[in-house]
Amino acid sequence: MTETRHETSAEDLVAEFDAERPARRLPGRPAALVTIVALALSLYALYQTFRPGPVLPYRMAFLAVVLPLAFVCYKARRGGRDRPGTLDWALAALSLVVCAYPLVVFDDLIRRAYAPTPLDVAAGALLTLLLLEACRRTVGWILPVVCAVFFAYAYYGGYLPADWALGHRGYDLDRIVASFTMGTEGVYGVPLDVAATYIILFTIYGAVLDHSGAGRFFVDVSFAAFRRSRSAPGRTVTLAGFLLGTVSGSGVATTVSVGSVAWPILRRAGYPREQAGGVLAAAGIGAILSPPTLGAAAFIIAEYLRVSYLTVLVYATIPTVLYYLGVFLAIEMDARRYGTRAVPVDVGSPWPLIRRFGYHFSSLFMIIILMALGQSPFRAVVYATLLAFALSFLDRTPGGEHRLTPRRAVRALAAGATGVLPVAVTCAAAGTIVGVVTLTGLGLKAGSLIVGLSGGNLAATAVACALAVLLLGLAVPVTASFVIAAVIIGPALLNLGVTPAEAYMFIFYYAVLSEVSPPTALSAFAASAITGGNAHRTMWATWKYTLPAFLVPFAFVLTPSGAALLAQGPIGEILLAAAVSAAAVAVLAVATGGWINGPAGPAERGLCALAAVLLLVLSPWPVLAGLGVAALALAVHFVRRHREAHP
Repeated sequence: MTETRHETSAEDLVAEFDAERPARRLPGRPAALVTIVALALSLYALYQTFRPGPVLPYRMAFLAVVLPLAFVCYKARRGGRDRPGTLDWALAALSLVVCAYPLVVFDDLIRRAYAPTPLDVAAGALLTLLLLEACRRTVGWILPVVCAVFFAYAYYGGYLPADWALGHRGYDLDRIVASFTMGTEGVYGVPLDVAATYIILFTIYGAVLDHSGAGRFFVDVSFAAFRRSRSAPGRTVTLAGFLLGTVSGSGVATTVSVGSVAWPILRRAGYPREQAGGVLAAAGIGAILSPPTLGAAAFIIAEYLRVSYLTVLVYATIPTVLYYLGVFLAIEMDARRYGTRAVPVDVGSPWPLIRRFGYHFSSLFMIIILMALGQSPFRAVVYATLLAFALSFLDRTPGGEHRLTPRRAVRALAAGATGVLPVAVTCAAAGTIVGVVTLTGLGLKAGSLIVGLSGGNLAATAVACALAVLLLGLAVPVTASFVIAAVIIGPALLNLGVTPAEAYMFIFYYAVLSEVSPPTALSAFAASAITGGNAHRTMWATWKYTLPAFLVPFAFVLTPSGAALLAQGPIGEILLAAAVSAAAVAVLAVATGGWINGPAGPAERGLCALAAVLLLVLSPWPVLAGLGVAALALAVHFVRRHREAHP
């Protein structure tokens, strides 16, 4: 009974703080119907991997299943009934009709894309409205409002003064709706394609991994790995978040999942509530910054750059190492600052766990190995899913509760399909914004405007872009904020000579970091709800842990060696850039954590902050100056400590 209440509490926390709303707990026949349809969608996506058909019809068919499911699976308002009502079924049926319409008249529809019939416009307009309502149900009302603002810009932009930078000739309803729903530049564009290919396959993989018991194993092995030191509880939480993120793919969900298990241990170790919440939130957000399963926006990067997903994983490797280096150093400092202590956890040595359940790691390694051998990410993740399915039968727990018998396999496949609903709806809605940007040329205009306002200075432009992405991320989910920022803000960086890889990775990191950014840090607020700490102090503690992730992306776009941090270039340059950046993260941790060989005073912390900035320039003379300033900070610290010890 206690366990049931605990799980319900965790679900309630995700419902309250996650940007993506949790689905209904469907009863009886509606649940059976959704399971059948979701299973069919998963099987269709898997079939498409090995027998791909035309791209546009597949996207249309995918949305024709996803959109009705969204109305059945998600409530019209918080606190509504779990059983779908007449309106829900009616909207689902209408969604199916308007999504199926372009498939029925596909050949004629494509030919008349620039001269749509009244029926084409009516069907497209209905599809757009239904999509915005489904988006409101799954991720809240702000993204639909943003979409509406962009629509108004396309429709009324012709009334703007001719000398305004953002003005355009204006477009009528027929032209706007056609751009949304009669080609690959709107609803059926790259974001939806990513959801229909990459993301659904990875959510299926995550569901199979979760149903096979991998999530519990990752938590247990993390607790077993760091058992005996005073910083072990913080390290454990971070490792558990990293591993569990491969299953959940959500910063808030990972924070809640780890926190519900780890908070009692952090409390017994002596962590204050706010600091414990900071560790939990940093671990949760790190999960979707880390290979091999980055956030959904990473798949969109691969499509925009026309590179393999493995290449994007390579881009993320060094920044991920630097992120976790900063978190672990902050944990070590806090363990000493707060006098935390080791907490015995009854999980035994990690080796028996690994010998018994270590097969759960196999599928993760398989994804990387297969992509390195030239397999597409689609096939790599499908093969990894099949491996996870087969290995589930090695489960030797009483009753084999994690073996994927036919009934459990059906549940896992259905869960994979329903798990993609909020992301797919978000991607389709974001496609309308991309459609407006393409139709009006807004991206180039906004990019030129940002560059002009910053005086053509790359540093000022980067700061403005970072703030814009963070503000955007406060309002909409990570995937949507990345898509919007990529088409609106990305051109500003590209206009100043930043390469596409550096620009998109910069935007990606700031889109993800919006989940831990003041004033509405969702992961931090979820963590504070678990620990009972002050939400705002928890938010600032999280910001301290994640600060390196906020600064390192500036090195992508502002320094000559920025590409090296994305593992691009000669190996010597890559290793040198990584080493210097690691030193920058270390001194930055001192500046924020206030500890070296004891409490660091204001002078040492100020010098370390300056040293971190100089080191992140990644040019010879600033790096040498940064090392000198860091050495001065150490000297000041040890002299001060000696004087305090021997007055």
